[in-house]
Amino acid sequence: MLEWQTGRIVDIQQASPSTKRFFIELPSIKNFEFESGQFVTLDLPIHEQKNKRWRSYSIASAPNGTNIFELVIVLLEGGAGTNYLFNEVTVGCELTLRGPAGKFTLPETIDKDLYFICTGTGIAPFRSMVQHIKNNKITARNIYLVFGCRVFGDCLYKDELLALQEEMPNFHYMPCFSREEDVPHCGRKGYVHEAYTEAINANRINGELSPASFYLCGWKNMIDDAKHRIVELGYDKKAIHLELYG
Repeated sequence: MLEWQTGRIVDIQQASPSTKRFFIELPSIKNFEFESGQFVTLDLPIHEQKNKRWRSYSIASAPNGTNIFELVIVLLEGGAGTNYLFNEVTVGCELTLRGPAGKFTLPETIDKDLYFICTGTGIAPFRSMVQHIKNNKITARNIYLVFGCRVFGDCLYKDELLALQEEMPNFHYMPCFSREEDVPHCGRKGYVHEAYTEAINANRINGELSPASFYLCGWKNMIDDAKHRIVELGYDKKAIHLELYG
């Protein structure tokens, strides 16, 4: 069992009208070691029962040799945890947390195309993974980050990911907007499913599927649909890795 420790909020940034970025320092250590894709669990003072106080969030930053990491959190209507974080927590506040935990991580060797398919704050582990690949100059095949959100204002890390696409020739950033009519050149109208299906079909070699691994993170409905579609396209279920939100 991982031990609980104290974290201190060192910065809070508004990422979208309903989303904030929380930067947390662990004063008791010099280097917070974790793998991209892992999460931490917060113990928030919102209930008497322990299991009703715990909230888990994927780490949005990449390992960087410091004791500071980032969480990106959306305010949920009626959500006790997020309402506490948004309305009570300020810079300088302390939080009880434990981690890192989780096995939603990159393989040791990236020898297949990677599809990172997400909605909302489900982008957090993939932002960490892409940054980690770049920072460590890891050899990778095609990387597709297919990010679904409703409107432009919800498009987290847009400028950063567009810049990464310029720096990394094999990285393809594909934001999808379900409730926008006039979509800019950097994105497309609609849902994530059409976007990754087109990429998969474009990567066929003599009609055969290119080897690929699929990482899905976000709301359950999106993940259920994606699993079904990916298998229908001809991939094995073992190629699909999941992290559910909500």
